[in-house]
Amino acid sequence: MELQTDVLIVGGGPSGLATAIELGTRGIRVLLVERNERAGTAPRAKTTNVRTRTHLRRWGIADRLAQEAPFGIDYPNNMVFVTSLAGFELARFANAFNAAPQRDPRYPEHAQWVPQYTLEKVLLDKARSLPSVEVRFNTRCIAATQDEDSVSATITDANGDTTVKARYLVGADGARSAVREAIGATMQGRRGLAHAYNIIFRAPDLAGAHAHGPAAIYWQIGKDGFSAVGPMDRNDTWFFAPAGVPEGQTVSPEDAAALIRQRTGFNVPIEILSADAWVASDLQADHYRKGRMILVGDACHLHPPAGGYGMNMGVGDGVDLGWKIAATLQGWGGPALIDSYEAERAPIHRKVIDEAIANFASYVAAIPPVIEENTPEGAALRGKVGAGVQASKGREFNTLGTVLGLGYENSPLVAPEDAPAPAHDSEHYRPHARPGYLAPHAWLEDGRSLYDLFGEGFTLLMDPQADYAQIALARDQAAALRIPLKVVRPEGMDVRALYEADLALIRPDQHVAWRGDQWDDAILPRATGQERIMA
Repeated sequence: MELQTDVLIVGGGPSGLATAIELGTRGIRVLLVERNERAGTAPRAKTTNVRTRTHLRRWGIADRLAQEAPFGIDYPNNMVFVTSLAGFELARFANAFNAAPQRDPRYPEHAQWVPQYTLEKVLLDKARSLPSVEVRFNTRCIAATQDEDSVSATITDANGDTTVKARYLVGADGARSAVREAIGATMQGRRGLAHAYNIIFRAPDLAGAHAHGPAAIYWQIGKDGFSAVGPMDRNDTWFFAPAGVPEGQTVSPEDAAALIRQRTGFNVPIEILSADAWVASDLQADHYRKGRMILVGDACHLHPPAGGYGMNMGVGDGVDLGWKIAATLQGWGGPALIDSYEAERAPIHRKVIDEAIANFASYVAAIPPVIEENTPEGAALRGKVGAGVQASKGREFNTLGTVLGLGYENSPLVAPEDAPAPAHDSEHYRPHARPGYLAPHAWLEDGRSLYDLFGEGFTLLMDPQADYAQIALARDQAAALRIPLKVVRPEGMDVRALYEADLALIRPDQHVAWRGDQWDDAILPRATGQERIMA
């Protein structure tokens, strides 16, 4: 049996689903295969950041994810450092990752604390709602070859083998990626920086037992070492992650429950739902693409979870690659467009990995037992440790500069500018419209987000005072090149003040491709990778 599709995606996690949605919303035929059911209690990730939720807004499902918030969207996303859940508070960070639901001028969607399996459910429902997308679970890709025009892959399920002919194959198959192996890519960097458990358990009496108030994570720094514990889902479901686990060691349910009681200080009934080991590494693939086979997500980058970047970065990969493949298949993306995927994403991955490593390196080492004692010596040590935590850990929980502020500075698709790029600040985001960076956001007089006006293809944003003759030139060129272009002139908004130009060309992923006052014929060919037209 043989199937025909435009894009075969191997892997049904967030990066694979994001790629499928980005393609499917543009009518591209997609077959996504996932080797298992993506079931289980382990959440893998818990923070859906402001950028990812903005993508969900573009896909029309941000409100759906908000409805799935297990404790309500207003639950405080606090990070509280304690000697133990039963012990003393050391430090506190409120509204970590910008998860508070109030309106902010810098972005249209706040972050959300939600288990990854809940996010995956929302993404899966969206993907399956798209007529051109087919999703198959319990299906593996066991072989793939390619030529200049297509990929030929063999997938297998309970009914046997099927040959799939596709124009492109996307490897979203995680840390042990078979697609990565097929393209001859290797992960470079450091493996096994640390080992930890991820234990999911049910404890009906735990939430009411402690006195630290609601929080997303309680970081425990005590005589027994460093660990994290927090509520994860409805039905009194919690997670527990102790650090310093010997490599290869497993834990029985009985030992896991005893460890949780020891570290939290509460002797409460505990039901262990799952207990898995995980490894923190600093790894990046030496190349992301070979011909028509391309990697996204954990298949090409792995790093510690400090900062909550990993899953969100994989969604960003799917968005960047998805619109570029779609444009190529629809005939308006040039030969340099898909080439730009690695050129744009790999430097971002390296910067985010470095940020995660810096956060991970600031984790607290062994602490003397006196920190848990109700004595003057204990209070003095708690004050010292708490001050150190407050001074060093804010970078991990205030991430907006990294989440929104990194750009495609040297991308071949964006118009270069002579002035140096603004300095990067990992904690603080200061919007600017330099090409390659995220388009500055604004709320309009009617309550809509500026982003809500952007088109599925390119958007030409114009100041109300801009010269209409420039718009006619842009429209004529876009029509000649078959490039989808929407012109947006937001009433009551000073585009020039925000973008420092009368005109700004916005890509489908909401990044600025160009800004200026005078249109010229090189802008669109560069932004869409049409090298032969630029020549």
